Amino acid sequence: MKAMKDETFTELLASANEALDHAQGKRNLRTTTLPLPPQPLNGRAVKRVRAALHASQAVFARYLNVSTKLVQAWEANRRRPDGPALVLLHIAARQPQVIESVRQDAASDRSRHPRRRRERPQAVAG
Repeated sequence: MKAMKDETFTELLASANEALDHAQGKRNLRTTTLPLPPQPLNGRAVKRVRAALHASQAVFARYLNVSTKLVQAWEANRRRPDGPALVLLHIAARQPQVIESVRQDAASDRSRHPRRRRERPQAVAG
């Protein structure tokens, strides 16, 4: 049998002591309530959110940092939004001004920090 590392043993002992304190009523364990995952959205709902923002599919895709093809697939019910995009869609549905303010902030950042053009390397005549 392998010997337990001191650090691991210390952590296990601390956990056991916390459990004992809790069982004896000396300590309340911390609990965290997690929010429920967002409800799935169908294509019609995605289209409504986009219409509320008065955005084309391409512009809407830029807002959400996804491809235009993905927005088209969502709206045609070929795919369903998930993960962070689904959360952003719910935020946009409830508070479209949040998406607008982020868009405006990004636009003002671009105007303050314009992209530099990369210079192409010149071919060497040989």
